[in-house]
Amino acid sequence: MAQTKESTNKPADQRGLAGQVIGDTSVCAVNQTQLMYRGYEIADLAANATFEEVAYLLFNEEKPTSDELAAFKTQLVSMRAIPESVKDEIIRIAHQSPNAHPMAVLRTAVSLLSHQCPVCEDNSAEADMQKSMCLLAQIPTCIGVHQMALDGKEPVDPDPNLDHAANLLWCMSGEKPHESAAKVMDVSLILYAEHDFNASTFTCRVVASTNGDLHSCVCGGIGALKGNLHGGANEAAMEMLQEIMTEVEKGSTAEEFMQHAFETKKKLMGFGHRVYKNGDHRAGILRKWGLDYCEAANADAKKWFDLGDEVQAIMLRDKNIFPNVDFPCGMTYYAMGIPVPQYTPIFVVARITGWCAHIMEQHQNNRIIRPLAQYTEIGRASCRERV
Repeated sequence: MAQTKESTNKPADQRGLAGQVIGDTSVCAVNQTQLMYRGYEIADLAANATFEEVAYLLFNEEKPTSDELAAFKTQLVSMRAIPESVKDEIIRIAHQSPNAHPMAVLRTAVSLLSHQCPVCEDNSAEADMQKSMCLLAQIPTCIGVHQMALDGKEPVDPDPNLDHAANLLWCMSGEKPHESAAKVMDVSLILYAEHDFNASTFTCRVVASTNGDLHSCVCGGIGALKGNLHGGANEAAMEMLQEIMTEVEKGSTAEEFMQHAFETKKKLMGFGHRVYKNGDHRAGILRKWGLDYCEAANADAKKWFDLGDEVQAIMLRDKNIFPNVDFPCGMTYYAMGIPVPQYTPIFVVARITGWCAHIMEQHQNNRIIRPLAQYTEIGRASCRERV
């Protein structure tokens, strides 16, 4: 007897809402062939725009004129300082809990900033835009204060003469960044700025749908992004490469490491994507810029890209799985001397733009997000019965 189609085809795995459309947005489009912010393709933005232009685009739904961009950048610069009480608390945490994850510290910092925001509880479009601008400007300062404190240095004030990406690097190190480093960071922020209803953005929208304030939404987003299956994957990818490099330097090979990983079903970070099955559009762009940085400022760091290429080739050959953007991100940031635990907070520097765009969109056309669950019944004895 011939089997029916229903009996031969395995049902689609819809755990984690896989493949399900759960809302409309004009912020971003993600599919197999392109990634677009407000109608602009990501490769075009990475090649021809600055991060500030992309932030303006995401917040305002259109690209700025030269005058609008200048005013936007001036406003951002004016908002970079954080209250002394917030700075002092970040420093206290760094000294008393140096092993606290920087994402946990950043989550605390954003919560503290909310207490001193006069429009925190106001969800109007005007107030949400003001809060979005403030957090975009202040988050690099918070990250910089934390890293400088961890390094035993006095935090530096934001530099009004530096663009957003360069100022981030300055705040984290107290050193003016190499021109190439600033450019690479700018491109990476563009690539990480937005990605439709990913886990952290969806978290932000769920909180926003309850009429939660923007700071609360962002704290939820930071919590979701912290996980190593989401934003934390760039840290995990670099840690994996460090592990492989250690074995190679002992006389082993990347091939041996990878085959053992396959045999033991070790999770290999920086590969695969829920949406992109034929490669992440962003990965190749960031790899190119990372290599350009090595050529301009740190030739010795190219060894990480060589190793990464070898690992990537093995993964593609044996598993037909492509790298995602987190894979070249780890190598690129490492070449630039950025501490690995700060990779995901830098992700926040970029993604705050996408989060806030989605929060504003949700607030302006809201209905509480309340899906249903399919109850999986478990047989129970009557509560009247005694065991």
